[in-house]
Parts: sequence; C-alpha cells; structure tokens
Amino acid sequence: MTMKTISIINLKGGVAKTVSAINIAYTLVALHGKRVLLIDNDKQGNTSKFFGLYDPESDGLSELLTDKKMDVDNVIQQTAYEGLDIITANMNLLRANKEILMDVSLPQQTRLRKKLEKVKEQYDYCIIDNAPDINMTVVNALVASDDVLVPIKVDQFSFDGLKQIIEQIDDVSEFNSDIRFAGCFITMYQRSSVNQQGAELLEQQGYPMFATRIRKTVKVDEMTFTGKPLLEYAKRSTACVDYVALVYEYLGL
Repeated sequence: MTMKTISIINLKGGVAKTVSAINIAYTLVALHGKRVLLIDNDKQGNTSKFFGLYDPESDGLSELLTDKKMDVDNVIQQTAYEGLDIITANMNLLRANKEILMDVSLPQQTRLRKKLEKVKEQYDYCIIDNAPDINMTVVNALVASDDVLVPIKVDQFSFDGLKQIIEQIDDVSEFNSDIRFAGCFITMYQRSSVNQQGAELLEQQGYPMFATRIRKTVKVDEMTFTGKPLLEYAKRSTACVDYVALVYEYLGL
C-alpha cells in the first residue's frame, strides 16, 4: 500500500485538531498495525510537545519546505511508540511561510508532496496536524493530501470556517486533482439540544459527516499532560472509544 496522506484541519482553534491527529495516528498504529508518519504543521508545535520532541532550534517541517537540499529522512524522528514517527514544527514556520512566498525559484505549492515522495513506501499513512490558518505551509499540506478531515466543535464559529475550507480544497485541486473532503466529525460532543441541533444542521447543509461523534471527557485534557494517546492513557474513556470507532468508520471496516 502506498502512503495515504490525511490533513486534519479547521480554520477555528480549540476544536481538538491536535488531539484528533494524535489519537487517529496512534489508533492506526496500535489497533491496525499501520506505519504512520505524523506531521506537525502548526508553529505552536503542540503535537511535537506532546511527544516530548519540541525543539526551537532543531530542523523540522520549516527547513524541509525551504531548503531544497534538505532530505525528508533528516527531519523524521521516532516517537516513543514503534511504528509512529513525526516531523516536528516550531516557530520557524513563520519564517518558512514568508520564504516560500518570496522564493519563486522553486514551485511554491508542491514542495511537501515532492519531499514526501521518498517515504511513500515506508509508511501506510501520513497524518498532518494543520494550523487554524490558510498559509503556504497549509496549502502545501493540502496539495500533498489525499483526504481532508474536519473536526467540528458545535458552535457557529466552526460552521463559518467550513465554507472557506471547501473553497480552499477547490483551489488546491489545480495542483492535486485527487484531494477529497472525506468529512466532518463532531468533537467535544454532549447530549444537549445545541449539539444535536448543530449536528443536524451540518447534515442538512450537505456536508459529508461521519456518524461517529467524539464525546467530551476530562480524560482528553488529562491526556495532554501525560504525553500518552488515549489508547495508552485511558482506553476505556468515552473519547478513546469514539476515536477507535472513527478510525474504523474512516477505514470502512
């Protein structure tokens, strides 16, 4: 199987993008025996910090995108979990976005896809945790992606960003005709009228939706302090059960 690349994105912060990327990636490794490359594409570096690999001075995604001599193998690091590797990020992504825009000597939108070509036989999946923004590093992520998954916290602000995401997917199809909006999934779900009505509204608007909803639990907040995915830290928690179900649903199993 050639590596399939999945972008996790929402233009609103606080919707559990990073938590979702980590748990989807680890579930693919731990329960499905897949080899996964996780890419941190947010200058805050929260995914990198989670695995204890954040370094403001180290080479990572920004250098991969701006240094044409940088080999992807030089920026891939192993996590503590066999089968799960990571390309880290730090504040250098701010510089990278400016450099990509200013450097017209190389294609601007396809850099990540070309660099990942080298490892497409080494991994089954690549999961990209994107910043809540549309910039050149996010555009590169979308151009490199096969599928786009959008975590949604039920509120009007999350809904507002969906149209922009759809427009951005349409825009990058010029460089990646195979990109697919695989669907939205609701995070921090509670059995309230607001959550139920919000989910119904999304479905009525015609957005592809996963049936699985990630329930709100304090275990997710606790997980961010432990550096352990939910399957390792709290496998009986509702959110863990839901992420497992989401991955099965995505895989069509």
